[in-house]
Amino acid sequence: MGDQCVILVTGGTGLVGQAIKTIAEGEENRPNEQWYFASSKDGDLSVREDTEKLFAKVKPTHVIHLAAMVGGLFRNLKYNLDFYRINTLINDNVLNVSYKTGVKKVVSCLSTCIFPDKTTYPIDETMVHNGPPHDSNFGYSYSKRMIDVLNRAYNKQHGCQFTSVVPTNVYGAHDNFNLEDGHVLPGLIHKIYTAKKNNTPFTVWGTGSPRRQFIYSLDLARLMIWVLREYPEIDPIILSVGEEDEVSIKEAAEAVVEAMDFKGEVKYDTTKSDGQFKKTASNAKLRKYRPDFKFTPFKQAVKESCDWFVANYETARK
Repeated sequence: MGDQCVILVTGGTGLVGQAIKTIAEGEENRPNEQWYFASSKDGDLSVREDTEKLFAKVKPTHVIHLAAMVGGLFRNLKYNLDFYRINTLINDNVLNVSYKTGVKKVVSCLSTCIFPDKTTYPIDETMVHNGPPHDSNFGYSYSKRMIDVLNRAYNKQHGCQFTSVVPTNVYGAHDNFNLEDGHVLPGLIHKIYTAKKNNTPFTVWGTGSPRRQFIYSLDLARLMIWVLREYPEIDPIILSVGEEDEVSIKEAAEAVVEAMDFKGEVKYDTTKSDGQFKKTASNAKLRKYRPDFKFTPFKQAVKESCDWFVANYETARK
């Protein structure tokens, strides 16, 4: 990426897009790179004409594709067809218009939910298509999987440099802190903020025993910018902390308690389901390329995320 580059980030106002903006305009700033962070206001990417208009306006040489229809467990269960159709339209439009307009490289963001429901651990990049995903969100998962199929097909038929990344559980500033539809860490942060404010117990759903790999949004941003600039493969790459850095939900809750200086009662509602016990992913491929990459320590990143939520409570997504 030595020449002048125009980088379009679809879905650029969300958790990952805002983190990329922070890093690209800060520590990783390069004078030959011009970044454009698109939002839904720039058009509906499930509509071909809107996608073409956005590309005509921005004239990108490179694309980071984050835009997607997303939702929590309840919405996925209810609208599997919608999640499949709308995301498939978005992905087909973005990749096809990228090809038609001569975009040099596209990096799309997948999700660990694309992996087979019944699998062995740790998960790695070779296992994406080894069996059906979990039935609760099969629409979203299959649509995301098809990005990998499209990437390979565009490369084989047209020589396109289209690739993808698979992050584990992302958290940080600009997250979705909705208690019903958000993810684990932002949900815990919002719950404890409310418990502290109302002087009520902090209740964690389940036993706290399931284990997860969390990646701080700023670390993910640093790695995605590296993928855009340097990663040479079409095959996906998992972006995650190592297996040894997996933490239990209980440990995550304790980190939030410490970060928020919460002195009240902490309870575990064991009538609520724990969900999947673990989804351990291997970052061996990442470490082959980036053996010296340093992830932000978990407690530090949780503290920064909590501080951001407190400072931006009125405007945060919740």
